Amino acid sequence: MTLHIGRATVKDLRQVVADHARYWGERDLRALHQPVFVQEFGATCLLARDGDGIRGYLVGFVTPDATGYVHLVAVRDDSRGTGLGRRLYEAFTEAARRQGALRLKAITSVTNTGSVAFHRSLGFDARTVDDYDGDGRPMVVFSRTLTT
Repeated sequence: MTLHIGRATVKDLRQVVADHARYWGERDLRALHQPVFVQEFGATCLLARDGDGIRGYLVGFVTPDATGYVHLVAVRDDSRGTGLGRRLYEAFTEAARRQGALRLKAITSVTNTGSVAFHRSLGFDARTVDDYDGDGRPMVVFSRTLTT
């Protein structure tokens, strides 16, 4: 079956939350999956689907300062290592460019070494910012300038 990447819907988001552990394992990030992202930023909220369901997704938006911000990106446990995360980022990059994005940004916890390695493989710079997520809560901030 062919994999298709397209816009996510609120129904898709509900399905992802129902299957949360398949994408996120033990980490509970369900509270970050707000329907408002899909409702208001639908062109940059993407979903990869084939005959076996939702394989991965990316929730993002473009900020007023022309930054394409990736809020969430996840690949289902049985689809990891296939290049799907990279494909989702490529699709998001094109959607963000169409909305005038000049750079990309994402964040992760300092303990998420898999995310750090993945984003670096995509050409992102990574720096740890103390107190990014509140007092005593550092985060790794990824950034990458988009070339024209």
